[in-house]
Amino acid sequence: MKFVITAGPTREPIDPVRFLSNRSSGKMGYAIASAAIEANHEVVLVSGPVNLPPPTGAKIVSVITSDEMHAAVDEAVRDCDVLVMCAAVSDYKPASVAEQKIKKRDEKFSLELIPARDILKSLPRSRNFFVVGFAAETNDVEEHARAKLATKNCDMMVANDLSDPNIGMESDENAVTIFSRDGESEKILRASKKIIACALVKKICANAKKVLTKKF
Repeated sequence: MKFVITAGPTREPIDPVRFLSNRSSGKMGYAIASAAIEANHEVVLVSGPVNLPPPTGAKIVSVITSDEMHAAVDEAVRDCDVLVMCAAVSDYKPASVAEQKIKKRDEKFSLELIPARDILKSLPRSRNFFVVGFAAETNDVEEHARAKLATKNCDMMVANDLSDPNIGMESDENAVTIFSRDGESEKILRASKKIIACALVKKICANAKKVLTKKF
């Protein structure tokens, strides 16, 4: 199979030296890319700015902003079997970007934000590739994950609970719950992201083959 995997954060510029971003390290997405390669799949890794060595064998597409990631994904999914949206794409971006550095003043400063592109929602509803979304939540994890599974038209949603500071973002470990369209769910208990990635790739491939029967 040909995987397109997104990983890491995006950065939304405020001025030439500042940006909005998040705590995503890219470790989970990179682990999934490595696991897919080890399972003899072809991988295109669309990566935001991270401090990780690229997985050997992956085609790397480096991006910075949410718009750049949207364009890269739009291009890559034209020829893929599985899209894994593991990146932490910014939900909002500045309405405008200052051309010069904004100077500090002794007064309040307001920054107008507008919604960034929702890459999952922008995908065609009729398609011939399997879509896996990720939901990083701090509360009501199952409720939010199932809602995203439906509203974002995914085939599978992988949720992780960020209320535990020892796993998830920036950590080498994770614990996730997989939600499928048929209503089923499966937990993968706390383990290294490498182990979780291998389990996810197996689960994704098994489900993708059922959905994409005509291609295999």
